Amino acid sequence: MFNAEKPSLDQLPSSKQLVRSTAIAGVSAVAILVTVVLPAEYDIDPTGIGRVIGLKEMGEIKTQLADEAEADRLMNQATEEQSSLLNDVLGLFVGAAYAQEATSETTEAWRDETILTLEPGESAEWKLVMEKGQTAQYRMAVEGGKVNFDLHGHGGGNSVTYEKGRGSTGSEGAILAEFNGEHGWFWRNRDNADVTVTLQLKGEYSEVKQAY
Repeated sequence: MFNAEKPSLDQLPSSKQLVRSTAIAGVSAVAILVTVVLPAEYDIDPTGIGRVIGLKEMGEIKTQLADEAEADRLMNQATEEQSSLLNDVLGLFVGAAYAQEATSETTEAWRDETILTLEPGESAEWKLVMEKGQTAQYRMAVEGGKVNFDLHGHGGGNSVTYEKGRGSTGSEGAILAEFNGEHGWFWRNRDNADVTVTLQLKGEYSEVKQAY
């Protein structure tokens, strides 16, 4: 084991040397910040050196990407809020129409009715077996919460999406089959409580079947 010799006072840097070294380090750090970091990361180039050595272009790209990401985030947030409000309003109208027609409809009754309850995170899929050109009417009502759904069809190597809904409380309309196959709904419960989906059907189809 060797013992290092203790340096003498003459070998230690003086206070003046320490101050000088500190000042040089500070100036170097500022120079790196101004000529490298600011142009490359924030598109700020007060000396013009960043543009000469190509760092400012890097900063411009990063700034542009950050601005675009923030714009996309704000747009998606606004779209989701608007879609949620619209679905709530439509849900009120659909629910009111459903209640009114359920008590007064006598001439053309719904041919089939399916009622299913989905737990949080649970999904289900029901399809109509239809031939090309056939039309089926539907009315969907959601109670207890909201669902995401995808109304689509597939068969014979063909596929089509008729309608999609996010945070939906109901929907109604008609399906015009674009080809022979199965046409219907995929639902998923994204709420924190059970939801009940009531689907009423009539029109041209040969079978109603649960896909899974």
